[in-house]
Amino acid sequence: MTTHDPAPAGRTALPADLSTIEGLQDAFRARDYVADRSLATSVFLALALDRPLLLEGEAGVGKTQLAKTLAETLDTRLIRLQCYEGLDVTTAVYEWNYPRQMLEIRLLEARGEIERASAHDIFGPEFLLRRPLLQALEAADGAPPVLLIDEIDRADEEFEAYLLEILSDFQVTIPEIGTVRAATPPRVILTSNRTREVHDALKRRCLYHWIDYPSAAKEIEIVLARVPATPERLARQVVAFVGRLRKTDLTKVPGVAETLDWAAALLALGARELAPDLVDETLGVLLKYEEDVRRVRGATAGTYVDELAAAGA
Repeated sequence: MTTHDPAPAGRTALPADLSTIEGLQDAFRARDYVADRSLATSVFLALALDRPLLLEGEAGVGKTQLAKTLAETLDTRLIRLQCYEGLDVTTAVYEWNYPRQMLEIRLLEARGEIERASAHDIFGPEFLLRRPLLQALEAADGAPPVLLIDEIDRADEEFEAYLLEILSDFQVTIPEIGTVRAATPPRVILTSNRTREVHDALKRRCLYHWIDYPSAAKEIEIVLARVPATPERLARQVVAFVGRLRKTDLTKVPGVAETLDWAAALLALGARELAPDLVDETLGVLLKYEEDVRRVRGATAGTYVDELAAAGA
């Protein structure tokens, strides 16, 4: 498990169909993820240069889904670490299996070997509970995994600093064992909703891309790809209505994820086009704050639908 090589081994070669930016776009589109050239270029360079990729943007614009799609495209495992305030090493990297260690101590006592026992007898690799980061470093089942460090901005700055060793050298130090270094480093995607600024030291170790809300044309393409049964007229109306909401003074405007959820909900209700009553009945799919629902429901929703009709959406 522990290696002391000066550097990790080389990467597994990328499939031929991912050797160009266009090929990566096509592979993503085949898995219903619509990536513009700028985003596809960032992902391509992260793969080509063996660098982590930090994706920032509003919630629901497809950051997490990109990591999932990348894992599918590379035909490899996705290992996800969901960040939150108070996240620490025992949850993210490893902890000791204390019940098993206690059992081992009792077995040593029963065999009369406890006096000759050393720390290595109960602090070995077999007693480790491997959490996502260590799992990603030790993965050796073919292609390197995709490691998704989701919403890094929600973690404490202390944990962010702890990541520096992992992202720089793809290794982690366990005091009782030594340095665990990845034989084949994982592909790393970090996401941030920018609830706080990520430290410059972490950003320097990553390539960076900001994912904005898509254009109307791209969002329509996303809806038709992810919810393919949606009539094109309804898809256009849904995207136009959501676009109008994003210009409204709301606590939280809907992201692409909510657009997709709403299209699926309307489809489940048999809708072929938007109507004010239908919008009122399904606003809870789009908006997640009561004050936002109250602000839009009724006259405002009716006005927006009329605007879309007048504009020929």
